[in-house]
Amino acid sequence: MGWLTNPWTLLVLGGICEMGWALGFKYVRSDAPWWQHAAVLAALAASMALLWVAMKSLPAGTAYAVWTGIGALGVATIGILVFNEPVTHLRILFLALILIGIIGLKAVSGET
Repeated sequence: MGWLTNPWTLLVLGGICEMGWALGFKYVRSDAPWWQHAAVLAALAASMALLWVAMKSLPAGTAYAVWTGIGALGVATIGILVFNEPVTHLRILFLALILIGIIGLKAVSGET
């Protein structure tokens, strides 16, 4: 199976697209140019489509948990690094737990 058809690759790409639409929901203002709104909608559609395709091969619960985990971890990290959102020891701890959960779900899935 090529890397572009690997369900885990598709799931990671879907999680990255989820980061795009989630950040777009937060930071694209209502008076932004039309193309910014179109980009948010495209990221939303791509994210859902990639999750859907990945779920054809992966358990639904695992795929959904990993997809949302990637999105949550990525948006929180970008918020900290780019948008100066608060960073505390507990926030870092819980983000690390999300990462551990993603890695753990991949490790126990038995899929390559």
